[in-house]
Amino acid sequence: MQYLADTVTLVRHFSKAGKIGKAAKRVLEDADKGQHHIFISVVSLVEILYLSEKHRIPVDLDKTLDSINYSQNYSVVDLTSEIVKLAASSACKELHDRLILSTAKYLGVSILTSDQAMKDLNEVPTIWQ
Repeated sequence: MQYLADTVTLVRHFSKAGKIGKAAKRVLEDADKGQHHIFISVVSLVEILYLSEKHRIPVDLDKTLDSINYSQNYSVVDLTSEIVKLAASSACKELHDRLILSTAKYLGVSILTSDQAMKDLNEVPTIWQ
């Protein structure tokens, strides 16, 4: 199956720091074994760059890109005009989350997220617990 992981999920998974919900962790572990494919919004890479420069997360952009490029089970999704157009109709208030959520909607996949605001919107299926 295919999924999109949000920024927090990626940071926790690639840094092996922080808690990941059991269902999301199982999906990520299975993806690492080649059983699933994880999409990553380019917006998450921008967030990781910013947060790592501010020393707010335990992983940097290079390490993240190495993890993505090391596996055929991860791929980056560019921001397109179609995704931005979907974002215009999203009720999500935070811009980065709105773009990530709209990317999942565009791809027609569930999103791996602990973000309660994204879950509450019910715009796309979410996996965490």
